[in-house]
Amino acid sequence: MKEFLSQRGFEFIEKDATRDKDALSELEGLGVSTIPVTVIDGQVVIGFSRSELDRLLST
Repeated sequence: MKEFLSQRGFEFIEKDATRDKDALSELEGLGVSTIPVTVIDGQVVIGFSRSELDRLLST
């Protein structure tokens, strides 16, 4: 995921829900219990979906 975003020149904030209670709370607030999760302009992508990420990043 990090490499995918970096190669396309996108900045991101990495959070580790297994070590950061605030990050875990953020996931719970999104109603998500699976990682990785990417949020782009309020759109939640669960897992690594290259096509979905490309679609959201191209808009």
